Amino acid sequence: MTHLYLIRHADYTYELDGDRKRDLGLSADGKAQAERLRDRLLKSGELKPDVYICSPERGARETAEMLRPALGEPTLFDPDIEEWRSEDGTMDTDEFMGLWKQTPRVLKPFLRFMPGHETAIEFMARAESAFSRIVHEHEGKNILLITHGGVIQTSFSYFFGYGLATMARAGAYAKNTSITHWYKSEDIWILERSNDYSHLNTLGDRS
Repeated sequence: MTHLYLIRHADYTYELDGDRKRDLGLSADGKAQAERLRDRLLKSGELKPDVYICSPERGARETAEMLRPALGEPTLFDPDIEEWRSEDGTMDTDEFMGLWKQTPRVLKPFLRFMPGHETAIEFMARAESAFSRIVHEHEGKNILLITHGGVIQTSFSYFFGYGLATMARAGAYAKNTSITHWYKSEDIWILERSNDYSHLNTLGDRS
């Protein structure tokens, strides 16, 4: 039986460095989130990955570092499970959201914010291709990915078979450091749990 566990990185922060966003790594809330997940995993022993893959992005790498006492070192870093590469860091939030909101719904999957960067449908194709490759290469194993919210959301389109060119009418949110667990039984992938963040309950809602 194949098990796929997806952990979203902890909360991180950035600042503007000239006209470009500079990643500052995990925020204070993010470090607290990762500590809570580390303590949970040390106590429960619920995750015993045979294969442990991490996104190379800083937020994911720093989350993996904080989880090292419970999970050890990642087996490898895989750029195909990085977040949507929609722009180069120079577009501010208002500009990004303005362009997104003014684009008709049927065209949103194909919107390219900047030349050389991914559309939403290209990102989904990359993430779904990564899921296909990873679960087939590691058939029968316990697989753990430390990745991003967009990649976790794409796991639903991959396993449920949503159409890539259709904007979803519902979404699956993943809190920072939450666990999402899929497993394969016979020829069907089953969603065992989604957005499990019980280790954060005493922190309050800081999403």
